[in-house]
Amino acid sequence: MFASDLSQLSELAELAEQEERRRKRAPWGVIALFLLTGLALMRNGSGEFDVGPPQPASAAAPDTRTGMGTFSPSLAPLAFSVVDRVRIPAIQVNAPVMPVGLNADGWVTAPPADNANLAGWFTGAVSPGETGTAVIVGHVDNQRGPAVFYGLGALKKGNRIEVLRKDGKTAVFETYGVEVFSKSGFPADRVYGSKGTPELRVITCGGGFSKKNGYDGNVVVFARLVAVN
Repeated sequence: MFASDLSQLSELAELAEQEERRRKRAPWGVIALFLLTGLALMRNGSGEFDVGPPQPASAAAPDTRTGMGTFSPSLAPLAFSVVDRVRIPAIQVNAPVMPVGLNADGWVTAPPADNANLAGWFTGAVSPGETGTAVIVGHVDNQRGPAVFYGLGALKKGNRIEVLRKDGKTAVFETYGVEVFSKSGFPADRVYGSKGTPELRVITCGGGFSKKNGYDGNVVVFARLVAVN
């Protein structure tokens, strides 16, 4: 490992500690206000290439008749831990995860766009595996082409998402819905609201695209905790 890599890891660890201290100090009501008013959405990707990313099929939407997923009461929620990596085998995702927060405008800050294979864990919510709704974000593309979550819209119900945590545990989530929402009509309470069980949302840009405004929506994956390794 190069010295620059060690320096970067040290900086990320320090950032994670700072975000955790801020998270403990910040009133949940303030954080929830950002989330539930729909302000915590990712901004536009670049979209500057010919073939657009896959979009969710209608059959992938969560079944509203059966609620927002079923959590086994025998599976105990995990304690807090910083996130290390995310793996989504169905779309060949295996990416490091950095902590991200909110910018001055109240938007979730995406990871640096020049690193195509990097995701972000929103530290204003719970860590994956804790009771509540954890959020992982990533770019769909950058100026050079597809990025980490380019294939997110192709996920199907039953696909697994593995979140590797710094405490050595891997939280395994099962997808139970994939949808694309316009940014003007984003259902923040449905996407971010806690159901009292460990859930995960994975979010990237999607929907229609224009060079002037970028993507007009967000692809959202709904998943529930089904195993801990």
